[in-house]
Amino acid sequence: MKNLFFLFAFCLAISLQPAFASQEREVEIYKNIRCLVCQGQSLNDSNSDFANDLKKIIKKKIDQKENDQQIYQYLVERYGDWILFDPPLKKSTLLLWLTPLLVMMICLFFLFRKTTYKTAKADSTLKSKGN
Repeated sequence: MKNLFFLFAFCLAISLQPAFASQEREVEIYKNIRCLVCQGQSLNDSNSDFANDLKKIIKKKIDQKENDQQIYQYLVERYGDWILFDPPLKKSTLLLWLTPLLVMMICLFFLFRKTTYKTAKADSTLKSKGN
């Protein structure tokens, strides 16, 4: 009887494995898609009507055996690159990719300039007191 129970549990676990894999795949896709209503949240974090509709569409496409790339391409065609949390590097997204680098360079420039100015001012003050 004990062996029969374990055999039944094993068969049940094997039959549920594709369902768990499908659900994990759905969640992974939800985490990579931006909710256009909430704008800062992924579909996984959002409960808006838009997010729920997209979740249904993604689930339907997974059930139709489409791969992740096909699903992402479908969403980009409808909503643009901005829907992806990790947009591809293209001419249209170049500014999106370069803006953080430009802001960092400008901040470093002003920080270096301010530090150099304070050091030069302190040196000139010491020299004038020494004379």
